[in-house]
Amino acid sequence: MQTEELTLPATGVNWRKIAFLLMGVVLFAVVYASPPWPDAVDPQGQHFVLSREAKGALAVFLLAGTWWVFEVVPIGITSLAIGVLQALFLIRPAKEAFKDFMDPSVMFIFASIMIGLVFTKTGLTKRLAYKMLIVVGERTSMIYLGAFVVTAALAHIMAHTAVAATIYPLLVSIYALYGEGEKPTRFGKGLFMGMAYVAGAGSIVTLLGAARGAVAIGFFKDIMAREIGFFELTYYMFPVGWLMTFILWGFFMVFFKPEKPVIHGLRDRARRLNAELGGITTKEILAAVIVFGCILVMSLRSFVPVLKPVDKTAIILISSILFFVTGILDIEDLEEIPWNIILLFSGAMSIGFCLWETGAAKWLAVQWLAMFEESHWFVFVMGIAFFVMVMTNFIMNVAAIAISLPVALVIAPYLGVSGEVILFASLVTAGMPFLLLVGAAPNAIAYDSKQFTTGEFFSYGLAASLLLMVVVAFAVYVLWPLMGMPITTAG
Repeated sequence: MQTEELTLPATGVNWRKIAFLLMGVVLFAVVYASPPWPDAVDPQGQHFVLSREAKGALAVFLLAGTWWVFEVVPIGITSLAIGVLQALFLIRPAKEAFKDFMDPSVMFIFASIMIGLVFTKTGLTKRLAYKMLIVVGERTSMIYLGAFVVTAALAHIMAHTAVAATIYPLLVSIYALYGEGEKPTRFGKGLFMGMAYVAGAGSIVTLLGAARGAVAIGFFKDIMAREIGFFELTYYMFPVGWLMTFILWGFFMVFFKPEKPVIHGLRDRARRLNAELGGITTKEILAAVIVFGCILVMSLRSFVPVLKPVDKTAIILISSILFFVTGILDIEDLEEIPWNIILLFSGAMSIGFCLWETGAAKWLAVQWLAMFEESHWFVFVMGIAFFVMVMTNFIMNVAAIAISLPVALVIAPYLGVSGEVILFASLVTAGMPFLLLVGAAPNAIAYDSKQFTTGEFFSYGLAASLLLMVVVAFAVYVLWPLMGMPITTAG
């Protein structure tokens, strides 16, 4: 699915790159300079005006999406363009546009990457990788499955960003034993892209996997006057999350079937390499205590009232500070941080807040959902799920939930749809952005492997997103009703 670049041998001009670069600029110019667009009107008759600034936000959104998908410049540079365009075209003040580049969510990703770096430097990653290979054996299909199951399971108890940062170096160690060096292979693509996808699938199962669940439940309580409990969410999400995990395993076995069905001698080699590591070192123990201590405190925030006001970013950044205080890391290790990935998410935060604060996101949500106000309940629910899935690929999944869920819950009573099915369907698709790297931190972390391009991620993500919508349809129409979830207000 990767397209070849059209170049002129004599000059080396990359016409494909220039074409998509200009396409992004043209989209920006056409949308920004276009006459005022019509208001969005919700079922209660409230009008939502698309202001000049909001239209500008949509223009930046289209340019950034085009440049990210086709990678016409490094993904971090596209992020810088997001801030620059907001300031130059007076869409938002520069102070606001660039302040988002240091949003707590970005710092959380930074701290998560530092954890992965520490696991690699201390040797914990290799130790864990060899142990896993001893268990799953030499069949590459089982290596896929083992990596995906571990990733999904960890995302039940810790943020999926931290899971991806922890699992990523483990997969690097596993791939090193594949015998193909660092060159891209089908096995490499499936291993790293699969980790990103499955981290999302695992994160929907509990409130600990990501912040989106707590935000959505908060909206639901305010609008529907009913509280969804921790274990109620897990009850309905567990079968969906694990069904997607195993479907994704099959997906990657079809589209990225490893070149080698078996890596002969891998189990013996893993045993030998594990033995060569010797006993666990003091630094490994110290790193593990720091990391899992921070994870434990973050997990307890959902249950211990005194910890709830403490931001999770501050907690996880304690680990970064302690790594340097204890001497596990030094100043030279900062040069190993993939700043391109950090900038990518900085830009994602900036465009997300830009769409939110200018009202562009709300305008989009009302325009889309108002189309379904007289539809069959199933079409309405799937329309919401689809909108959230698309939006969460471009902006923070928390923001995607925040702009769509309140509107959907207002429309729902007119169609006799229960709020619960809207809430859970939205949370499923919000957790699995398979199209763009900016959709979730695990996507960007996996990209650092250099096993796939942004275009490949997008094109295969289309097929994976279609599978996701099929699973959501099955859950909404068959699975959740069987489990006792109210689907319509009449039943």
